[in-house]
Amino acid sequence: MSIVVTAATGHLGTLVVDELLQRVPADQVVAVARNAEKAAPLADRGVEVRIADYNDTDALAKAFGAGDTVLLISGLEPNRLDQHRAVIAAAKEAGVARIAYTSALGGPKADFDLATDHIATEQAILDSGLPYTFLRNGWYNEVYTDQIPVQLANGVVGSAGDGRIASAARRDYAAAAAVVLTGEGHETKAYELNGDTDWTLTEYAAELSKQSGKAVAYNNLSPADHAQVLVGAGLPEPVAQLFVGVDDAIERGLLARRSGDLSRLIGRPTTPVADAVAAALKA
Repeated sequence: MSIVVTAATGHLGTLVVDELLQRVPADQVVAVARNAEKAAPLADRGVEVRIADYNDTDALAKAFGAGDTVLLISGLEPNRLDQHRAVIAAAKEAGVARIAYTSALGGPKADFDLATDHIATEQAILDSGLPYTFLRNGWYNEVYTDQIPVQLANGVVGSAGDGRIASAARRDYAAAAAVVLTGEGHETKAYELNGDTDWTLTEYAAELSKQSGKAVAYNNLSPADHAQVLVGAGLPEPVAQLFVGVDDAIERGLLARRSGDLSRLIGRPTTPVADAVAAALKA
């Protein structure tokens, strides 16, 4: 019986494995990845690597074992709902003990397009009859701080108005996943996970200005203009519309709901966006 992390070489998956290795021996952790070479650093740490792609049902059938605890990290591809259903089916067939899923803040109440596949995946897990834990992740600090070089050159762009964002670091969400995967009492639970403090994009731009010493402004655009900017930056139109939809949700306050679940799970305050700005500038 192992703790199995899917998409284990992605940004979140790598951190989850790292958090798990701080809590349990490496021989209890399994990393499911598409690429053996990319997963080699995990294997070097003593983690078993199983090669499987969300689109490969034969490989998924070998990715899980009876009694495993599985973390399904949501996919990014356009057919991700079908992929998630394939993972759930393979996990059920294998007889796993529990499946945890990285969902969207708000669960079934989230009415923005980015949450649609997450809501359907939660329902697929409920329909499977598997014991479950839903990790409804809010926005990551890194969604913004990864763009700091562009922001320093062109300003912060969005269509969220004065909406507030209760974000946290990706590492915070990874730590919560590790706690849930290794602890007791998390079955049939849905955790609403986000940061302890919230902020607006105007406040974010001011913080970036203060720390960088360069004047950075927040440019609040119409949704149509925001989508055009994102497409011009190279995002496919459907992806651009998803991000515009998230900004609409931010403006309506849907990403500012602070439940406290995240800090309670990890046993410490969540990482403020100011700290994430400082780390990104240092890097």
